[in-house]
Amino acid sequence: MNWMQIKRHWKQVSDKIKVTWGKLSEDDLTAIAGNREQLAGLLQERYGYARLQAEKKVDDFALTLNP
Repeated sequence: MNWMQIKRHWKQVSDKIKVTWGKLSEDDLTAIAGNREQLAGLLQERYGYARLQAEKKVDDFALTLNP
């Protein structure tokens, strides 16, 4: 799924993100609202990922979503 699709279906996607990355709160997911960079930034902050690692995890997650 590409990021335009993810933004359109953010509610459903955010439920899957919450399962994958449980340290992200509902408020975090509301604030992210489909913004890839914000998601990667919060993953860095909460999980201690390096920037490139966080971006790769976000991209890999997007690939698991059905279009």
